[in-house]
Amino acid sequence: MVDTICNFNGKTLSRTSAHVMGVLNVTPDSFSDGGRFVGLDQALYQAQAMIDAGAAIIDVGGESTRPGAQAVSEAEELVRVVPVIEALTARFDTIVSVDTSTPAVMVAAAKHGAGLINDVRALQRPGALSAAADTGLAICLMHMQGQPERMQDSPVYGDVVAEVCDFFQRRLTACDLAGIARDRLLLDPGFGFGKALEHNLLLLNRLERLTIEELPLLVGLSRKSMIGAVLNKPVDERLYGSLASVAAAVMKGAWIVRVHDVGPTVDVVRMLNAVRLERAG
Repeated sequence: MVDTICNFNGKTLSRTSAHVMGVLNVTPDSFSDGGRFVGLDQALYQAQAMIDAGAAIIDVGGESTRPGAQAVSEAEELVRVVPVIEALTARFDTIVSVDTSTPAVMVAAAKHGAGLINDVRALQRPGALSAAADTGLAICLMHMQGQPERMQDSPVYGDVVAEVCDFFQRRLTACDLAGIARDRLLLDPGFGFGKALEHNLLLLNRLERLTIEELPLLVGLSRKSMIGAVLNKPVDERLYGSLASVAAAVMKGAWIVRVHDVGPTVDVVRMLNAVRLERAG
């Protein structure tokens, strides 16, 4: 295993330890914090708080992908995302990720200092493969069955682990053809994206089987409906379930965990790193 990935726009992270990605939604309609950080000042304040709490990456998203979410225009997404990324990269030395499927947003984010493209559609929108390739940035490919508008209506799998792995293999082939090197790629199984509770639990329990060619895994479980279904808790009462899910994911091989509650998660991940590495720090 390579110890570091060096193409987060010049910034690196150790592969021997797990890391925390903080969610910064600059949208009015995200499932957990929609509307809270749509202003630039609010977004910067929240980013500062997450960085102070130990976030290694700030993930900026301008299009909600919650179940039932509607797509936003390219122009609107650019207006929401680009000023925030520009301000973040000017003020902080932390890696900035752009949560987008839109080619023009990928290109603009790269020009303004982003280091990672986090695409829930795995570069399947027209033009996304070539745009992402041209940026030279690291890319996270996520599995999703269907599209956000209808993805949770009736997800069906024969073997969810095998089907997610097959999807990743197809997208890796597409990336190869587009000239995207494997060392630029991360994989995300897409918890809650076109998956029923039993699919999510099975994927989490067998997460290590999703490691393809030692590519790092990025996992987003924070506050998701699977936690609410198990614990019968609303979104704002899912912290402990989220932390338990993070612990399970890291112990099964997740390298980056994408979360809303950065401070408590950093404590969990640091403790898990110490146990896994048998040393502190």
